[in-house]
Amino acid sequence: MSSREQILASVAKNQPIPVALPEIPIFSSEKSDLVEKFTTVAVGIGSKVFRVNSLKEAKQILLKEHKASKRIISTFPQFSDVAEVSIVPSTDPHTMEDVDLAILEAHLGVAENSALWVTEELLPMRVTPFICQHLALVVSPKAILPLMHHAYEQIGMKDYGFGVFIAGPSKTADIEQSLVLGAHGPRTLTIFLLEEQ
Repeated sequence: MSSREQILASVAKNQPIPVALPEIPIFSSEKSDLVEKFTTVAVGIGSKVFRVNSLKEAKQILLKEHKASKRIISTFPQFSDVAEVSIVPSTDPHTMEDVDLAILEAHLGVAENSALWVTEELLPMRVTPFICQHLALVVSPKAILPLMHHAYEQIGMKDYGFGVFIAGPSKTADIEQSLVLGAHGPRTLTIFLLEEQ
């Protein structure tokens, strides 16, 4: 038996007694209007929120809000007349450095902190929501959950290589204790609560 095998056998023999995982309590939230709570929190941390009935309506708002945007990308084919919609995931991420506006979909939102859950399945590239100047996320109001605990219950056992919760535009208060939005990521976050899904 090699020294490596001896060490591994010794470690395996000297394991602590298994202990059952603790019981996690069921967290609850008042059954208030989740969309209203989500919207209030999102606006409070610097996002803009719009309830829309179609992507066409969202497009009109974005074109008005971001007139100066030169490069727009989206994962929605409905934006093909104003945005690049066929970004190949294997593309060099450095080609995304000049993206002014990215319009993406989110799986779900969380009312308690207005976080939106996005996985690589909804991203052209992982860097997309972090490198763009302005970010727009589209989510169904029916996909708004009360608490992060509910979100983790829903996403915990799913299979994905990359996922991220996004809440509000990037910000920092390190500089002279002044809040600066858009410090190290998107300068703005626009959220569309799309009724037609």
